[in-house]
Amino acid sequence: MSDNIEKPSKAGGLASVQSTIKHVLQSKRAKDNIKNLLRMNKSGGFDCPGCAWGDSKEGHLQFCENGAKAIAWESTEKKVEADFFAKHKVSQLRKQSDYWLEYQGRLTQPMSYNKQTDHYEAISWADAFELISRKLNQLSSPNEVEFYTSGRASNEASYLYQLFGRMFGTNNFPDCSNMCHEASGVALNQAVGVGKGTVVLDDFYQASAIFVFGQNPGTNHPRMMNALRKAAKNACKIVSFNNLKEVALEKFASPQSPTELLTSAATKISHLYLTPILGGDMAALRGMAKHIFEQHNQAINTQFIEQHTHAYQAYQQAVKQTSWQSIEAQSGLTKAEIQQAADIFIQSDKVISCWAMGITQHSHSVDTIKEIVNLHLLTGQIGKPGAGLCPVRGHSNVQGNRTMGINEKAPLDFIQSLENFYATELPKQSGHNVQAALKALHEKSSKVLICLGGNLASAAADTEYTHQAITNSELNVQISTKLNRSHLLVSDQALILPCLGRTEIDMQATGPQQITVEDTFSMVHASSGLTPPISELCLSETAIVANMAHATLSEKTGETSINWLHLIEDYSRIRDLIAKTVTGFEDFNQKITQKHGFHLANSAANLTWRTQNNRAQFNPSALPTSILADCYSQQKKVANDKAFFMLQSLRSHDQYNTTIYGLDDRYRGIKGQRNIVFINPDDAKKLNLTESQLIDIHSKCDQGISRKVTGFSLVFYDIPAGNLAAYYPETNPLLAIDSVGKQSYTPTSKSIPVTICESKDHLSIQNQTSQE
Repeated sequence: MSDNIEKPSKAGGLASVQSTIKHVLQSKRAKDNIKNLLRMNKSGGFDCPGCAWGDSKEGHLQFCENGAKAIAWESTEKKVEADFFAKHKVSQLRKQSDYWLEYQGRLTQPMSYNKQTDHYEAISWADAFELISRKLNQLSSPNEVEFYTSGRASNEASYLYQLFGRMFGTNNFPDCSNMCHEASGVALNQAVGVGKGTVVLDDFYQASAIFVFGQNPGTNHPRMMNALRKAAKNACKIVSFNNLKEVALEKFASPQSPTELLTSAATKISHLYLTPILGGDMAALRGMAKHIFEQHNQAINTQFIEQHTHAYQAYQQAVKQTSWQSIEAQSGLTKAEIQQAADIFIQSDKVISCWAMGITQHSHSVDTIKEIVNLHLLTGQIGKPGAGLCPVRGHSNVQGNRTMGINEKAPLDFIQSLENFYATELPKQSGHNVQAALKALHEKSSKVLICLGGNLASAAADTEYTHQAITNSELNVQISTKLNRSHLLVSDQALILPCLGRTEIDMQATGPQQITVEDTFSMVHASSGLTPPISELCLSETAIVANMAHATLSEKTGETSINWLHLIEDYSRIRDLIAKTVTGFEDFNQKITQKHGFHLANSAANLTWRTQNNRAQFNPSALPTSILADCYSQQKKVANDKAFFMLQSLRSHDQYNTTIYGLDDRYRGIKGQRNIVFINPDDAKKLNLTESQLIDIHSKCDQGISRKVTGFSLVFYDIPAGNLAAYYPETNPLLAIDSVGKQSYTPTSKSIPVTICESKDHLSIQNQTSQE
C-alpha cells in the first residue's frame, strides 16, 4: 500500500453517513430525498434503483450509502431541457466526460436529433412514437432491430418490451446480463437446472461458513455488508477470495450500530482473506477439492452424490489428474493457503458460496462457477437451510428482466406459453446478445437500436468499436432519466425519451401505479414512488414501451391483438397477463400485497434437478491451458516481458455501473481522480517506475489493432505481482470486442493482457477534474 494514499482502516461507519448527507444535500431536494430514504426497500415504499440485494425484515433503515447516492443522483432539481440542447451541439457534448454529462440533471422532454443542425430538438410524444413505428416497419427484416435492456427496468416494462419485440418478429434482446452474470446463468442451468441462486437472505444468518469469491460488496453491494457482519457476529467463518485487499471485507462498521458509528469499533469480516492472481479462482477451487480427496474422504457426502448427481467418477479423476504444481501456478496461492480454505469448508456444516464479476468476467468463467458447484455437490452443501449457491446480481431488477423473458435464447416452453395464450406464432431462433448486436450494428446489418435504460456506449467493451457500432444505427432510441454517452453517438435519426425514476409517482388513468422487481434471492415485491415527477412530459418506462408497441404493431398489421394502451391504464392488467404466461406468477396481484412480497420457488434448492438427466451435474473439465480469451493468442510471445501484466477493470466507490457520482474512491484512498492504475510496488520498481508516475497502457490483442489508453497515474497497492487494476469505462478501450467468455460471451474485463510504459507525451494528458 502506498504511503501517499489514505486507505481507511474500516468500511462504513461515520464516513458513510457523512457521504450520504452530502449527496442528499447536493440534490437540492433534501426534504424529498430524506423521505425517499426512509421508504426505500420497505413494504409500501420503492425498491432501490441500485443493487439487487434482498430486503431485510429487520431494522428501521434499509438503505446504504450507495443507495443514497443513487437516489440523490436521480431525484435532483437540476434539469436538462430544450434550451440546454439548443446551446450545445451533439459534437460538442461528445467532448465532455461521462461524469459531466450525467451531472447536468434530469431529462424532461422528448428530443429528436436534427442531423442538419447537429442539435437535439423538442418533439411531441405522438411524433416520437410515429417515427419509431415508421422506421421499424420500413425494415427489411424484424431482425434488423436491437432491443437492449438495462437491469433497472421493472417486471411490467420488461414483460411488455419482450412481448413487443417478439410480436414484431425478433428475439434480439441484448441486455446488461450479457456483460455481467451471463456465465452464472449458463453454468447453473447446466449444473443444477436453474440459472439463479439457491439461497435466501435468512440463509446467511444460519450459515457456519460463507465463501465470497471475486466480489467487493463494500462498494458494489453495500447492504450485503450488514448480512456479513451479522453472520460474523454469529461465529460464521467468512473466507474471501479477492485479487485486491478490499477494506470492507476486512473490517466493517455498521452505520446502524451506535457503537461502531461513533467510535473506532468495527466488526472483523473475513476469517481468512486470500488474494489469487487474476483468473486463478478455478485453480484454487480445484485445489480445495484435491485436498478433500487426498486427506478428508470422510467429508465427501456419498449418499448425496449417489442420490442426486451425475459424473462424479469423471470429476474425481479430473481432480486426481490436476497437479498441485499447476494449481499453485495458476491460482497464485500456496498449497497451504488453499488447504486452509478447504479445511474451513469441510469443517462447516452449512456453507454458502457467493460470487460476482471477479468470477464471471473471464474466458473460463462458466467452468469456474461449475467448480464452485462441484464443491457443494461433493459435500452436499445445497438444498438445506444455511447452505447453497449465491450469484450476487448487480442492477436491481436484472434477474427479474430475465424471468420476464428478456433473453435472446429464451426457453422454448416460455415461448410456447406466450404463443398459446396470445394465439400467435413467435420467433424461436436465437437472437443477438450484446456482442452480436454490436457486431450487427457495426456491419450495418442491424439498423435500429432501442435502449430501455442503461448506457451501452460506456458499458460495453472495445470503446472505439462500440461507439462506431451505435453511431451506425439509422435510428438510435434511448429511454433514460439522464443524459449519457449513448445519446450522442448519432449519424442519422435519434430520439431521447425521458422516463420516470423509481422515486417518482407513476400516475396513470386509474391512479398511481405500482411496479414489481425481483431481487437476487428471487423475492418479488412491489415498488411505488412518492415524489412528483420532475416533468409532466416524463412518461413511465412501461407507458413508453406500450405506446411504441401500439404504434408499431397497429401500423404493421392494421390492428393489434393486444390493447396496449388499455394495459397501461392499470398495471395490474399487465400482471394478470404475466400470471397467465410466466411460471411461478399465479395470483401475481394478490401475492404482491404480502408485506415483503413472495418468493419464486427454486427447483435446485428443493433438490429437483431440471437438467437433461434430472440429476445435478459434476463438471470434470480440466484447468484452462490459458486464462485468456482466444483473441489473445500471442500472449506467449510477451509473457516473459517484465512490462507484461494482467489487468482487471473495476468500479470506484463513487460509481455504480457506468454512473459516476464523483471522482473519489474512499475505500481505496483515491481522491479527485479516475485515470489511475493500481500496481504492486515491486512490479513498479522492476520497471524503474515511481509512485504517481504517468504511464500508457497497451492491450496485447492479436487482431492487428492498436488499443491503448494514456496518462494513467500509478498507485502502489496490495495486489498480486503481475496484476493491475483500473477503473472502467476508462479502460474499456483495451478490451477487444471478441474477448469474451466461452459459452457466456461475457466480456473478459477481469483478464486483459497489457503492457505498460512511461507516458511519452505528458502535454497531451489531462486527467478528469471535478465539476464545480
